[in-house]
Amino acid sequence: MINRRAFGKIAAAALLGNWVSLSSVAMKNASFGPLKQINAGVLNVGYAEAGPADGPAVVLLHGWPYDIHSYVDVAPLLAAKGYRVIVPYLRGHGTTRFLSSKTFRNAQQSVIALDVIALLDALKIEKVILAGFDWGSRTADIIAALWPERCKALVSVTGYLITNRENNRRPLPPKAEWAWWYQYYFATERGRLGLEENRHDLAKLVWKFNSPTWDFDDATFDRTAAAFENPDYVSIVIGNYRWRLSLAKGDPRYDRLEKRLAEGPVIAVPTITLDGESDPFTPAGDGAAYRGKFSGEYAHRTLRGIGHNVPQEAPQAFAEAVIAVDGL
Repeated sequence: MINRRAFGKIAAAALLGNWVSLSSVAMKNASFGPLKQINAGVLNVGYAEAGPADGPAVVLLHGWPYDIHSYVDVAPLLAAKGYRVIVPYLRGHGTTRFLSSKTFRNAQQSVIALDVIALLDALKIEKVILAGFDWGSRTADIIAALWPERCKALVSVTGYLITNRENNRRPLPPKAEWAWWYQYYFATERGRLGLEENRHDLAKLVWKFNSPTWDFDDATFDRTAAAFENPDYVSIVIGNYRWRLSLAKGDPRYDRLEKRLAEGPVIAVPTITLDGESDPFTPAGDGAAYRGKFSGEYAHRTLRGIGHNVPQEAPQAFAEAVIAVDGL
């Protein structure tokens, strides 16, 4: 928890625009306060919230194998600038639960985006700044592309991540395929059992590979690993990666949305893309690989020495990007 004195320092520093001071007062291994829960669509969503209730809304979206604590140091920076910050657990993670045991544990890309739309509706928020990495980038990209009226601006790590399953059938260079080892592992029953039985050790291995320069400690990892105890965690993770490889079916009700996404819709909302230089999944070219997918106001930033989990490894830079995109 950030105490009142630390929060006061954060607020004062933010008002002065002194981001160096902000980072110096951040509390190591800080945690969010009590989480909130709300029924939204087919889920009861668990989420953290910070900042004034009447501030401009920012929704921060995590990836796999991560959770809301990727943003534990970003949220107070944005809250100090007057933003209402909402950080939800995605389906299958943390305190987010399905309302019915009969609901298909679907993990295709469009339904995760629809979860966020349902959350906005439940919170009666019309338009937000969306920011994410990994699954969170994909989800934010989808909303920005298909429902731009709900997205004021976008911060997307690793750029444009909307999945085209036909393109996913094509092999990548061997080094890139090797980096995706767990995707192919999860395509097997052995991999599903491996995730079920070794979810913590597997996730920690992925953390180390994805972020080779990040010296996280056990307490930091364990805080996030608690989110993997969700009863639907394995089915959602396995379902997501198998769906991407056309090894699992989605819900036919969303075929129309998936067809639109497979066409690679251009994103017109103001956008800042971020790349972690040390992220094994960052494409070459300093953003050139996906620049053409953004037609609105746009900026790109490469973060030197940062890996895959950008908001947790570089919270100051991530918060700066959110504030900057709000001004594009």
